[in-house]
Amino acid sequence: MAQEISEKVYSFITDEGEERACETISEKACKEVPGNFLKNVASGGFSKLANQLVSPGTTLPWIFSSLSVPPALVGALVPIKDAGSLLPQLFVSAKIRAFSRRKWFWAIPAFFQGLCLLAMAWVVQSTQGLAAGVWILSLLTLFSFASGIASISFKDVLAKTIDKGKRGQLLAYRASMGGVFTAACGLFLYFQNGENQSIDYLFWLVLAGACCWFISAGFFAGIYEEKGATEGGRTPIKELKKGWSILSEDKNLLNFIIARGLLMAVPLAQPFFVVIAQKELGPEVKNLGFMVLAAGIGAIISSPFWGRFADKSSRKMMMLVAFLAMLNILAMVSFQYWPDEYQSIYTFAVLFLLHVMIYGGARLSRKTYLVDFAPKDERPLYVSLSNTLIGIATLIAAGLGSLSAFLGPDGMLLVFAGLLLLAIMMAFKLKEV
Repeated sequence: MAQEISEKVYSFITDEGEERACETISEKACKEVPGNFLKNVASGGFSKLANQLVSPGTTLPWIFSSLSVPPALVGALVPIKDAGSLLPQLFVSAKIRAFSRRKWFWAIPAFFQGLCLLAMAWVVQSTQGLAAGVWILSLLTLFSFASGIASISFKDVLAKTIDKGKRGQLLAYRASMGGVFTAACGLFLYFQNGENQSIDYLFWLVLAGACCWFISAGFFAGIYEEKGATEGGRTPIKELKKGWSILSEDKNLLNFIIARGLLMAVPLAQPFFVVIAQKELGPEVKNLGFMVLAAGIGAIISSPFWGRFADKSSRKMMMLVAFLAMLNILAMVSFQYWPDEYQSIYTFAVLFLLHVMIYGGARLSRKTYLVDFAPKDERPLYVSLSNTLIGIATLIAAGLGSLSAFLGPDGMLLVFAGLLLLAIMMAFKLKEV
């Protein structure tokens, strides 16, 4: 009965006919696609909600403020989250290769991430000031390492369980479900007065994030995954040498990593949208729920379109999102020069929402491209090598923020627009997969 329901739901949401043929996965895995597809989507919905409930870019700074954490520690949240999840991956991928089923390298880290949030909830309930900041940053570091391990295995499991041509749609439905959950959460937060929230409220917020990770881990653990190859196991040093060899030989991989690095201009530009809006519109845009709600609505609206586009050509999609992001950034630069009647929270909301939607497309396009492009036997290495180098680029990009003191928010946005122009050129050089 459950299998029949899965078949019907899967056929409905993907327009898949009754006669399903798979080109890149085995016949047995092909039969399990509907159930695996829906379990993966459900897992993604809860994990994305968890990430929004306890986000280093939105909710954690809010929590830091409520716990009277020194402001100097707030700036460490995003770099720790991003670099912590990306930098260690090249050394972990060598170990993952020795296991024939890699789904546990997503499910177990997801469960561990839930444990980290449980501990974080205890910190919120019992600690204040500098101690709270140090504890939360330490737990966020462990959380990020677990996230990095999960990232390697996810793309490998996706390629083993979902046929090419449906992977982009799966990633899109994960984002859409997470968007629905996030929008509901954002609406709730929007009508709350963030400055007067009690510590108990913050405790339950973080605890809810932990529960979402536990549920997400359970769904992912239920995915059927056939045993894969375990040959070619390498030590971390040999993995590093192999990664360097591949990078020097595979020009397409190098071009992809450069294009992906340049696409980082999309999320890096987002805070400067808020800076300009606060300058022009005042504190009206500081509401936490506004940001969370925009993230949810953006995912709901754009994800289905992005998913189908990515399955047709993730390369062309990278070019498109870079172009759209560049135009949207230039529109934001000109925002202060618009007539007064057009400078409102509503027009800013449109620009912010578009940027969130474009960022979702950028993430989905490069994920789909890497999964489709990476060779089957070396996929974990391709993923970890790409993510490790992007982690290094993240640390370098963090230094770009210091330029804002000289260039101002307008100047920084123009820099990011220039980087996106380069991203279009690099994506154009990529092979079609």
